[in-house]
Amino acid sequence: MTTMMACLADELADTRAEIARLRRREADLRAALIAAPADQRSGRWNAAEVALRKRLVFNVYLLPPKIRQDPRYWEDRATHVVTVKPVQQQLKPRPGWPIRRDTAQSPGAALH
Repeated sequence: MTTMMACLADELADTRAEIARLRRREADLRAALIAAPADQRSGRWNAAEVALRKRLVFNVYLLPPKIRQDPRYWEDRATHVVTVKPVQQQLKPRPGWPIRRDTAQSPGAALH
């Protein structure tokens, strides 16, 4: 069970790293498309449309502190939070690996 959990944790960490990489790439592509002229926003299979949209956003921080701090306007919500962290900073080499043999040409050379 522990091995399976470790595999799940490793896969989750890898997936999150890939998602972060893809989000960075998406942001770069988005900025390039916004800056590009309209005739450069079409590809072989897709065309990008760029539009400016506006919407109203309620800014809770403009409310008086007395209202913001009133517990009647707050509710508790519970969520599961899954964090991953490296188990070890550096991979430890296997004992005796790589196998080293002294030869006349290269003393202490690895055979692998």
